[in-house]
Amino acid sequence: MPFSTPDLAALAQSIKDWGRELGFQQVGISGLDLGEHEAHLQRWLDAGYQGEMDYMAAHGSKRSHPELLVPGTLRVISLRMDYLPGDSQMAKVLATPDKAYVSRYALGRDYHKLIRKRLQHLADRIQQVIGPLSYRAFVDSAPVLEKAIAEQAGLGWIGKNTLVLNRKAGSYFFLGELFVDAPLPVDPPQASEHCGRCSACLDICPTAAFAGPYQLDARRCISYLTIELKGSIPEHLRPLIGNRVFGCDDCQIVCPWNRFARPSGEGDFQPRHGLDNAELAELFRWSEEEFLGRTEGSPLRRAGYERWLRNLAVGLGNAPSTIPVLEALRARREDPSALVREHVEWALARHAAG
Repeated sequence: MPFSTPDLAALAQSIKDWGRELGFQQVGISGLDLGEHEAHLQRWLDAGYQGEMDYMAAHGSKRSHPELLVPGTLRVISLRMDYLPGDSQMAKVLATPDKAYVSRYALGRDYHKLIRKRLQHLADRIQQVIGPLSYRAFVDSAPVLEKAIAEQAGLGWIGKNTLVLNRKAGSYFFLGELFVDAPLPVDPPQASEHCGRCSACLDICPTAAFAGPYQLDARRCISYLTIELKGSIPEHLRPLIGNRVFGCDDCQIVCPWNRFARPSGEGDFQPRHGLDNAELAELFRWSEEEFLGRTEGSPLRRAGYERWLRNLAVGLGNAPSTIPVLEALRARREDPSALVREHVEWALARHAAG
């Protein structure tokens, strides 16, 4: 790159300004040394905490070495974008057992496309100024240690709940990265973590998924169970899931730093189809065509229709034994999916047992 150090410093500041203009709340620049995080990942994998997420162990060292994933990479531009809807109704829905709780990041349109498009705009803007740039954009879509990179770039620290926390914004935000070959000046990483003695996130987890601070056993995590797990949800965990049908926000809701979280101004992140306050029985009645139509461009598509019904059956099994709940379950006793039928029968047996 034909730049002197002052030029690179000015470019780095411009990149941050352009990022904010594109709707990102914060932009940081990191180097490539993720050795400490690489060791933490290996310990996590050795413990088997990844469950069926085999992709977490794939790709060798590329996950912790950006320069191996994208040869020529010298820096990573890390960006965060807030997603919390203005009126999240989280506590209200969780306290109403016949309602379906959907993780607040998944209520609107899929963030992947939106953020990737913004990252492309940022790369185009950089190239307008400096000429051709070797880069690659990532949004939770490749073997990238995005939380470690965000911490290295000064966007926050990885908290005891394993999420990136920011003193001014909490944790309700998405991350995206641009791997670039420009030797930009790096930002100082978060000097220290600020969780202190607080263990609220560890204590609140409905399924006791934390093996300890900074250690999440995905096999017990509701987000994993309702989104990543392809088969049956373990029976001993079903009652603990409550009405959470896609993801879980409990460890964020209780985090003291999230009192600083600000509502997102992005229209695409606002709730669609009333999913922020829908009844379990109502959603369980959706046909596959309705599911596909109402989840077009939504993160809910990741679970797919069959697992969506599986999750709802568990929620209905944990709901009060009302007529709408029982009728919804009975209507699917002959569902074509063995997976759905199994969870429906479990739910009905639970109601029969009182």
